[in-house]
Amino acid sequence: MDMPDAVIVKSSRLKSVVWNDFDRIKKGDSCIAVCRHCKKKLSGSSTSGTSHLRNHLIRCQRRANLGIPQIYTAREKKKEGALTIANFDQEQKKDEVINLVNIRFEQEQTKDDVSNYGSCNFNQTRSRFDLARMIILHGYPLAMVEQVGFRVFVKNLQPFFELVTSEGVEADCMEIYAKEKQKVSEVLDKLPGKISLSADMWASLDGSEFMCLTAHYIDECWQLNKKILSFIMVDSSHTEDMHSEIIIKSLMDWDIDRKLFSMTFDSFSTNDNIALKIRDRQSQNKFLYCDGQLFDVRCAANVVNMMVQDALEALGEMTAKIRGSIRYVKSSQVIQSRFDEIAREVGIQGQRCICLDNPLQWSSTYTMLEIALEYRAVFALLQENDTVYTACPSDIEWDRATVITSYLKHFVEAANVFTRFKSPTANLYFHELCGVYLQLNEWCKNPDDYISPLAFKMRSKFEEYWQRCSLGLAVAAVLDPQFKMKLVEYCYAQIFGSGAPGRISDVSECAKQLYDEHSISLASLDQGLTWQVGGSSRLPSSGRDSRDRLTGFDTYLQETTQNEGSKSDLDKYLEEPLFPRNAPGFNVLNWWRVHTPRYPILSMMARNVLGMPMSKASLDSASNTGGRVLDRDWSSLKPATIQALMCSQDWIRSELES
Repeated sequence: MDMPDAVIVKSSRLKSVVWNDFDRIKKGDSCIAVCRHCKKKLSGSSTSGTSHLRNHLIRCQRRANLGIPQIYTAREKKKEGALTIANFDQEQKKDEVINLVNIRFEQEQTKDDVSNYGSCNFNQTRSRFDLARMIILHGYPLAMVEQVGFRVFVKNLQPFFELVTSEGVEADCMEIYAKEKQKVSEVLDKLPGKISLSADMWASLDGSEFMCLTAHYIDECWQLNKKILSFIMVDSSHTEDMHSEIIIKSLMDWDIDRKLFSMTFDSFSTNDNIALKIRDRQSQNKFLYCDGQLFDVRCAANVVNMMVQDALEALGEMTAKIRGSIRYVKSSQVIQSRFDEIAREVGIQGQRCICLDNPLQWSSTYTMLEIALEYRAVFALLQENDTVYTACPSDIEWDRATVITSYLKHFVEAANVFTRFKSPTANLYFHELCGVYLQLNEWCKNPDDYISPLAFKMRSKFEEYWQRCSLGLAVAAVLDPQFKMKLVEYCYAQIFGSGAPGRISDVSECAKQLYDEHSISLASLDQGLTWQVGGSSRLPSSGRDSRDRLTGFDTYLQETTQNEGSKSDLDKYLEEPLFPRNAPGFNVLNWWRVHTPRYPILSMMARNVLGMPMSKASLDSASNTGGRVLDRDWSSLKPATIQALMCSQDWIRSELES
């Protein structure tokens, strides 16, 4: 190559992988690219891009003889092979991915070029399942594979991909579901502890109802997990007995009926018979601890929502007036300016502007009321000076709205605690709900004959919840080394006064009974292992004397040692000082993971209790007054397909997050 005064620009400064096959030559103010294979010269200017260089590489005969795979470095080959939805690599550089795609699929290349180049690594089966996983993961409609835009895109991207029908991708999704279900089943089978279930009702746009069963458990690494097990279509005319049979059948299908520890339902009376029937069946089979006292759990966020609805109902007319007032102010810029002027005149410099709420999100209604109350005087003066505006609440209505909004504030704070953590353990709820109980007692003392009945109505609902769940909440708090029995004693003394000792004793007895039953379970497990080991040790090859006359002595030694004042794990745990509260980085599950060797029985009990879902609400649903609704595109599918998609989506997302 005769090019005097030319300088070769080092390829390490050039980002595109095409420069692995070109030398960039700079002569004066211009640049050219010289193919390393056939020495053909092309424009190398930065304004020319690299498409013409890629086109040349595809057609370069000398390079073709060397073999297409030499385009890639070993690292790039590895990354190309990792471009599947099932194997996301967050460290991939987006630019590298785009470059690889651009090299592989060029719209201008001929079919022969594609055959020579594209057949190296393309895998039709893998690509089909990648497509199905993508649809599952992101909730895309199955029919997208038959949409014109999608088909054109895929054909230009990879002409060798054989386009599938919606029926074909549905079959692929069902196959993925079967494989993922087997993986989940193996995980559940190997769990060291029990499983708790939560039940949710969903609806489709056509009015169909579905029951979603989710398993909650703490794994061998002391991580709290949850996985959807079933998403079953139910008939709205089904009785509670039929619903309970559906749940029992699901337990049997997954072979986890022996592992069930508790079930969490919403606080509706229709769930009472369902919970009772399942509890009775499990108790008859001796599968439940503490005679099933901890089995029936009601969602804490749901009971808060129920009390909020009582408060909003009491606020009904007042809320309508405030909502109408805000609409009026925002109806024109002139009125808004007058409103702002009055606010400045009376010295109100609110940092937040009045806003309308979303009636389906009660937390937004609270925000609307809270801000509106700051401008109470402004609304009153606006009404005095504007004969058109007549929707301003009266003074007594403002006063009552102030009181009830303060109640809503406590509920908002409680709901925020319930959703603060993505995977909240059961110990987080006791002190927060005790605070709600104390507030309800105070609210019942309000002399206003409009407020007092509301407070009693809310407290009645809360006490019904408390009667079912207080033992589980308290025992979970006891298993938090920051609190133990001390928090129960402190809270119960405030709530129940002279009646506190009896209730504290109930919690203590429940914890002891639960510990004793876990001790028996662990002993049974140890005996099974000892029997297996003993059975094999009696084989002639073991060398052990089958006529050992001191085996009875071993049993006697174990029994007498245990009876000579030895303390249980529970006793030792409760007697030791509390772990410092609010210690940086404290994690209750990590604490039990570290202390398992010291408290082998109690740690097994902690694993089961702390994994109970005391609330089912997520951050986006904690204050949602509407039910859960299926996506429009999936609603029209067959029930079996909907279950496969919903379960698989949950499992794949969990795998990606972990």
